[in-house]
Amino acid sequence: MNYKLVMKKKGYIVVTFKFRRDGKKWTAFCEELGTATFGRSIQEAQRKLEDLVLLHLNTLGDVGEINSFFKEFNIAFHSHAPKKNEIKISGPFDTNTYVRPYVYPIHKEELNI
Repeated sequence: MNYKLVMKKKGYIVVTFKFRRDGKKWTAFCEELGTATFGRSIQEAQRKLEDLVLLHLNTLGDVGEINSFFKEFNIAFHSHAPKKNEIKISGPFDTNTYVRPYVYPIHKEELNI
């Protein structure tokens, strides 16, 4: 599954992906959205999580809840793609968890900004 957001005025959000090895599989979790999945490899878990996060964002947009969701969970909208040095991830994190930011494109019209 490859879901795509239809973009008009481009903007971006940054979400936090957390990966953890669990036996022979990897679990993947999006901190801000609460979306989770797993895969046989970290790459498979990441691809699945990217698709699920995009589906989650599209659903929020379809039902007109994306703006209130972003406000409730303090998800910032950026007019440009943030550079690596502009992205900060706060912890605490344990040593068994791999954490990385992920930048998602969003259409500005859905946010009513």
